[in-house]
Amino acid sequence: MATAQQILKSLNTPKEVREDMLLIFSSFDNRLSKITDLIHSSSALEDRFDSAEKIILRYDSNSNSLPWEDSPEEASEYLSALDEILQLCENLTVEDDKDYVDRADTAIQIAMSRLEDEFRHILIRNTVPLDADRLYGSIRRVSLSFLSNDGVIDDDFESFGEVDNDSSGRFHERGASIGDDLFVDLINPDAVVELREIADRMIRAGYEKECCQAYTSVRREVLDECLVILGVEKLSIEDVQKVAWKDLDEKMKKWIQAVKIAVRVLLTGEKRLCDQIFNGSDSIKEICFNETAKWSMMQLLNFGEAVSISNRSSEKLFRILDMYDALADALPNLQAMVTDEFVCSEAKSVLSGLGEAARATFSEFEKAVQGETSRKPMQNGEIHPITRYVMNYLKLLVVYIETLDSLLEGDEDELHGLEKVDREKLQTESMSPVTRHFQSLISTLESNLEEKSRLYEDAAMQYIFLMNNIWYVVQKVKDSELGNLLGDHWVRKRRGLIRQYATSYLRASWSKSLSFLKDEGIGGSSNNASKVALKDRFKNFNACFEDIYRIQTAWKVPDSQLREELRISISEKVIPAYRSFVGRFGSQLESGRNAGKYIKYTPEDLENYLLDLFEGLPGVLHHLRRKSS
Repeated sequence: MATAQQILKSLNTPKEVREDMLLIFSSFDNRLSKITDLIHSSSALEDRFDSAEKIILRYDSNSNSLPWEDSPEEASEYLSALDEILQLCENLTVEDDKDYVDRADTAIQIAMSRLEDEFRHILIRNTVPLDADRLYGSIRRVSLSFLSNDGVIDDDFESFGEVDNDSSGRFHERGASIGDDLFVDLINPDAVVELREIADRMIRAGYEKECCQAYTSVRREVLDECLVILGVEKLSIEDVQKVAWKDLDEKMKKWIQAVKIAVRVLLTGEKRLCDQIFNGSDSIKEICFNETAKWSMMQLLNFGEAVSISNRSSEKLFRILDMYDALADALPNLQAMVTDEFVCSEAKSVLSGLGEAARATFSEFEKAVQGETSRKPMQNGEIHPITRYVMNYLKLLVVYIETLDSLLEGDEDELHGLEKVDREKLQTESMSPVTRHFQSLISTLESNLEEKSRLYEDAAMQYIFLMNNIWYVVQKVKDSELGNLLGDHWVRKRRGLIRQYATSYLRASWSKSLSFLKDEGIGGSSNNASKVALKDRFKNFNACFEDIYRIQTAWKVPDSQLREELRISISEKVIPAYRSFVGRFGSQLESGRNAGKYIKYTPEDLENYLLDLFEGLPGVLHHLRRKSS
């Protein structure tokens, strides 16, 4: 029967003639008795092929309209026709009619070209633009006050603001916390079924490469557009190096959000879309997802790399740490989805670079504090900018304690290079890397402040300056997580130091005044003391007190609690001594002429005048006289 069929094929006769000849053959040999069934079967297959071929050719590549745009019924008919041809092709063999094979190949090529175009058009028509406003509205924000009013810190530590919970200035946004349930539809869900039907047939026909190319070319552009909506620009390393800090800060903030959204939302959604469209082939959906994700991720990673190798400056540290944390948080999810080793390797490399940049920037900050040698004393003994700078800087850095602990691990050589005094206070063996570095840094600050205190000629002002600054340090530690980090023992030692400074201030400022209130050298008891000596004592005390009042009302103690404690300490030292001296010797002068010239103030007057000290407002007492009773 096969021989008979081959003879007829070689004759290239019309179908009707071939059927007549096969019937003739069957009359000569009973082995060809079933030829009638074969004739009908062959005829039915040819009819099915012809019908399917006509439908495919009806929408050839020159057609302006696509079946899916005409009607779902025609689309279904088109796919059924393609299924028919694919099924027939799977049953054809090399020995079968070459004409059928060629016609089937041609029909499939036409269909694949048409389906590839339709696949691309469905992807484009059904893409859902990213709604950044809605997305950001779903993200929980955590903000901290930024350390600088304008984001720039100059070499003299001058442009530095306070970090307070109620600060209304500029904010340093750590970024946003993205919930696990946050997702967006990147494409109209109704289109997924159509896309899957096309993809299944292209893969079945061996056109998976063309299908992947169509998918990735469209989806790459979609993800690129999403990054644009999120504020991510395509910048070269050279471009990033030229950007001013204020602009770069904004770009870094946008990058941080973009990394979180790209991995947790966009790529997760893209992975889900690939799984839905290419669910019949694990290898194809893996290839499509990797190729789509690669472009957007490399754009993000290139910016991260550029930042990691940019110039070091202390104001960048917080943003770099934010970038490091964002990428570190995103990396496990990225590695779970993307199987492209190059992308994952680049992500880990950029993460390492950002970590090194953060560590090196912090090290530069430590060295800057150590090397700050400005010789301009603070007016009125107020808090030095470097103290505000360092403490507010550290107060913000505490938020990154876990990250810094991992980055500063094994950094002891540089730490020991910074330490100059009192290594025991660091207790290095039992402390975390961050605690060691922070204590070392504050010790360096304290040493620096001691050097700066010597810029004041007045010894009393030296101690006021030191009290102001160390008190500020302690308050910043107490009122933040620094307190938990450094511990109660550390705080107690600084409070003890403040008490020492207060004692030294009293000695330097009030010893001379108090010396005039002593009994020695006035020649006799309280009843027969030399009036000349008494007049000199009161006169000298008054002059000394008025001089202190004139000078120290101009001095500034910004903290109300420290200011009050200082006044109390002075009052406890001076007022009892003055009251006692006036009580013992005042009667000898009050009976004489011009007594008010010498006993100008009552103890209550002095106590009231002490309340004017350290307000930063110069005062004068030389016109005041005690009213005679």
